[in-house]
Amino acid sequence: MADIVKNTDAKRYEYTADGEVVGYVEYVVDTGVIILPHTFVEPAHRGGSIAGDLVRFALDDIRAEGYRVQPTCPYVSRWIERNPDYADLVSDRRGRDTDDIASDAAQVAGVDLDADGRV
Repeated sequence: MADIVKNTDAKRYEYTADGEVVGYVEYVVDTGVIILPHTFVEPAHRGGSIAGDLVRFALDDIRAEGYRVQPTCPYVSRWIERNPDYADLVSDRRGRDTDDIASDAAQVAGVDLDADGRV
């Protein structure tokens, strides 16, 4: 029998078949965003729907918990592209990170980044 569970101790979603973990999606919690860095399925179990089922389960759980996702795993990124109903979960942290970095730099360096042409 197959089952998918969230293993909070290991920080991953696990797909088990006959009591054995045969696939997983790792996650990292980072200030309201869940980073999905890696998806793995045992070679003997590849070619089916395990990876896709794992990603769907993970994204459904992330949505239910009220988080956004940053899919750094190429498989997860492609899966979301093919399943646009999940695109709203993707966090665009680049813009916010850049603003935060600029703000931090201004505070640390005492430089007005908008007025200083060197920056």
